[in-house]
Amino acid sequence: MQPAFAYPVAFARGPSGKIEVSARDVPPLITSGDSEAAAIAQAIDGLGAALATYVFDGADFPVPSAPLPGERLVAPPPLAAAKFAVIAAWRAADISKTELAARLGLAEGEVRRILDPRHSTKLDRLAAVAEALGKRLVVGIEEL
Repeated sequence: MQPAFAYPVAFARGPSGKIEVSARDVPPLITSGDSEAAAIAQAIDGLGAALATYVFDGADFPVPSAPLPGERLVAPPPLAAAKFAVIAAWRAADISKTELAARLGLAEGEVRRILDPRHSTKLDRLAAVAEALGKRLVVGIEEL
């Protein structure tokens, strides 16, 4: 089973000699690196930034497709992936930030920060938000 928020990315050597990275499911992700390791690191960070644009635009997150030959699955940084999962659950619940704040016993401003990818949120806080939405935040580990 493919992890949530893990998207297939393609790596190709560009005219400058750098390894260029693109994701057909996430068009805002375009980055590069001097080496394969640097390109992968840039892809991980870039995917977090690209998925944040979907939050800011109020758009649904793209559904990851299966990787094609030559593509690799890349996921955003773990804490960003957890935040995106909570944001997706909140959107699916179709409740206001005010309602979520009431469920959590927090001020609405705090909930706005929790749901903003630009603000850091601790994992236990994200787990509490998931629980308030009737969900459970699950963390996994997999082979490289």
